[in-house]
Amino acid sequence: MNKILIIIPIIIYLVTMLLIAYKVNNIKNSSKSFTNEYYLGSRSMGGFVLAMTIVATYVGASSFIGGPGIAYNLGLGWVLLACIQVPTAFFTLGVLGKKLSIISRKLNAITIFDVLKARYNNSFLNVLASIMLIVFFISAIVAQFIGGARLFEAVTGLSYLTGLIIFSSVVIIYTTFGGFRAVTLTDAIQAVVMFTATTVLFVVILKNGNGMENIMMKIKDIDPNLLRPDSGGNIAKPFIMSFWILVGIGILGLPATTIRCMAFKDTKAMHNAMIIGTSLVGILVLGMHLVGVMGRAVIPDLQEVDKIIPILALKNLYPILAGVFIGGPLAAAMSTVDSLLIISSSTLIKDLYVTYLDKNTSESKIKKISMCTSFLIGILVFILSIKPISLIAWVNLFALGGQEIVFFCPLILGLYWKGANATGAIASIFAGIATYLTLEILKTKIFALHNIVPGLVVAIIVFIVASYFGKKSDEKTIKIFFEY
Repeated sequence: MNKILIIIPIIIYLVTMLLIAYKVNNIKNSSKSFTNEYYLGSRSMGGFVLAMTIVATYVGASSFIGGPGIAYNLGLGWVLLACIQVPTAFFTLGVLGKKLSIISRKLNAITIFDVLKARYNNSFLNVLASIMLIVFFISAIVAQFIGGARLFEAVTGLSYLTGLIIFSSVVIIYTTFGGFRAVTLTDAIQAVVMFTATTVLFVVILKNGNGMENIMMKIKDIDPNLLRPDSGGNIAKPFIMSFWILVGIGILGLPATTIRCMAFKDTKAMHNAMIIGTSLVGILVLGMHLVGVMGRAVIPDLQEVDKIIPILALKNLYPILAGVFIGGPLAAAMSTVDSLLIISSSTLIKDLYVTYLDKNTSESKIKKISMCTSFLIGILVFILSIKPISLIAWVNLFALGGQEIVFFCPLILGLYWKGANATGAIASIFAGIATYLTLEILKTKIFALHNIVPGLVVAIIVFIVASYFGKKSDEKTIKIFFEY
């Protein structure tokens, strides 16, 4: 009986996502421009939806499932690291929002690659960056699929494969048929669910543990290192500094959040989103990772740490409330997947197929192949997720680092440095990714830093040096990007 009560809210939640896609599909079919509507939602996002979709896209399964699992193992040190993510929305919109919005409207750009193409006018760069994006996006989506399926497994008692089928089917269907507008609207709902889930579970665990002081004393008895900023040496200081790059400055290179800077309707919406988004990320990240640490006092000998959050929900909440809560991490995974799927589709169809293979293709054909591509990418990731891997947070961080190295320099330096050119952009991608992957494959750390740091440093240096040897941007390009 308890299982049924838990599953009912989850079913209602999933059906709601599908209904939104159905309704949005009608808007999409009546839109004058399929590509503008399907990939950018006709640039109509208000402040609340903009904030929620940035938060929901960025806060994925790693923050709700993998992150708390690591916090369970390492303690408060990992909570401190996670809090570096708090300014995500403020930083992204503050640095990129206004300029990217103005330029994308001037160019009538639908994707990030439309902007890069106008800035650098180099086909090889676009193809190279597109391939890199697909590779790292697939890695990120696999992490989210595994997180969603594990959640179903832990909550319902169903097998991992059954959970994977249910989770992937819903998210693939509503993304395929609803497009960007469905993604942002469902993201807004998912962000609210995440906020509610985090607040409820934190308060309940705090109450059941007889207050924070009592919980921390229990954790101290288990292992005093769990209360130290460096986890007793388990989190190296250089690695802590690395996180300021990986989930701090580097987030400016994430296409899934950057595309949101092209889709809001006005400056007021952007300013509201900066305030709302920052506040919400702070609550979600701090609350959920603290719950992971607090879980050590409640369940001190858990083996599968990725399941700490659903296990705490099942043990401490009424069945229906537990079902509502489970929507939190489920929403986190789904909101990240839908954004990555829609951008992957736009990259393959809008930026590669239409640009280089069939420039005169009809709007109806673009519609068919775009939806088919979204669907097929989802199926591919489903297949890759059938055999799950452990500690999905680390997989997500690997994919995060790869995206940042590829896009940070071409995007940020392209927008703010007149001397940037295609030679520098191409060289930086090759050098940065080669450094990053070599260190990852050899499992080598330079001064105990996360490999994003040497990878991004090499990319920036090579970009600047190589740009001095490349062809300068023409006056028309400079005028578009620097005179407005």
